[in-house]
Amino acid sequence: MVIDYTKLGVKAGLEIHQQLDVGGKLFCRCPAFLRNDGPDFLVRRKLHAVAGETGEVDMAVQYEANLKKDFIYQGYNDTTCLIEVDEEPPKMIDERALDEVLKIALLLNCEIYPATQIMRKTVIDGSNTSGFQRTLLIGHDGFLEMNFGKVGIAMVAVEEDSARLIGDKKGKEVVFRLDRLGIPLVEISTKAQLYNAEQIKDCALKLGEILRVCKVRRGIGTIRQDLNVSIKGHDRVEIKGFQDPRIMIKTVELEVQRQIDDLKNKRKNGEVRNSKEDGTTEFLRPMPGGARMYPETDLPLLKINRDRINAVKKNLPKLKHEIRDELKKIGLNDELMKLILDNSNNLDEFETLIKVYNKDANLVAKMVVLWRQEFATRLKKSFEELKEILSERILEKVLERVAEGKLSEGDVKNVLWEVAGGKDIEKALKIDKVGDDALEGEIIKIVKEKPGLGANAYMGMIIGKMGKNIDKRKAMEILNRIVNK
Repeated sequence: MVIDYTKLGVKAGLEIHQQLDVGGKLFCRCPAFLRNDGPDFLVRRKLHAVAGETGEVDMAVQYEANLKKDFIYQGYNDTTCLIEVDEEPPKMIDERALDEVLKIALLLNCEIYPATQIMRKTVIDGSNTSGFQRTLLIGHDGFLEMNFGKVGIAMVAVEEDSARLIGDKKGKEVVFRLDRLGIPLVEISTKAQLYNAEQIKDCALKLGEILRVCKVRRGIGTIRQDLNVSIKGHDRVEIKGFQDPRIMIKTVELEVQRQIDDLKNKRKNGEVRNSKEDGTTEFLRPMPGGARMYPETDLPLLKINRDRINAVKKNLPKLKHEIRDELKKIGLNDELMKLILDNSNNLDEFETLIKVYNKDANLVAKMVVLWRQEFATRLKKSFEELKEILSERILEKVLERVAEGKLSEGDVKNVLWEVAGGKDIEKALKIDKVGDDALEGEIIKIVKEKPGLGANAYMGMIIGKMGKNIDKRKAMEILNRIVNK
């Protein structure tokens, strides 16, 4: 499908809701984990539409109210509290969640609000026992640097996640579980400064990169991404569940075509639609407005002072592209760089060991990942098992000997292989080296006896005669000098 995005006047922005991994919930101190066992009790509720701060009932809220559904909530005696069933006022915001959202806002170059009002957002689709969701703005007017230019960040907020839907939502009686309700979510909204499908996908991936260096939860259901998109003459459409990179471009293309068809049929109203696996979308509900927000009456204004912001700034994590640039500067090749960056534990270990021996970054990377993988295969063990045998402390000891000049870089792999096979590290490190003069004498003798051979053939003969404990790098230097005379 060929689409002239500029001619159609396509404008889009992203909204991301990502669970934070900070241990507890946002406005109570209950644990934040999902349960699969049966509930201890049930709560039944009906939820009613209420006016927002403007005195009006929001259109989307009224739509949900007209469905007249009954909601059943599953709870647990040991992990569900009165706040979650809306029988007790909320506690003050979780400090760890607040610091993590501040970190994300600063990584997105946002201005931080010095004081912010906790708001209630009316939600009566059953996903919250109270009929509203607590949310508060933290940052505003940030930006993302993209290869096609800057994309503005309209706002960064923190809010409580909804209850978990159990079963079908289409009937008159809907069941939710309270284990997810209240888990902290960071909400990020970009400005409508994305103008084609490729830009939308690239921006989504960049936001994902930033979130992954922060304390966020991983796995299915921990992130929800929505797309707001419109063409010239059509109202904004919000697409829910827009998080699969494999179909992002297809989804945008199909939605643009759907809006073109809308205009041909003299329809232009915005709405909320659900993203499907084939890239198409389906109607969910009318587009919500601003009439569903009103202030939280149980909690005071949240004040964020400059000292707190500065403390968070001091500990901002590096983004992957920044780390990649640093690794390139110290000489790490692309293959090893990918192995190191694939796992944050590998990177942590690499950064620790490079402080012990910084003359060859590729040697350190091979020790951390490549040789462990190779030895695990040869010994029919898992990578984690090899990591326990060749622990960080073992690698550190080996590199200390290399740094002291007591072990050559060429011998490192063999020492680690012996330790992987069960040899004590101290015994493996005791290598009786052949002296340089003796080594050169033997090499001269071998070359004279067998003239005209290649370097590899000579090296095989040298090792066969003098043993594996020779300094192979030194032997190759001597060999090249002799052969090229």
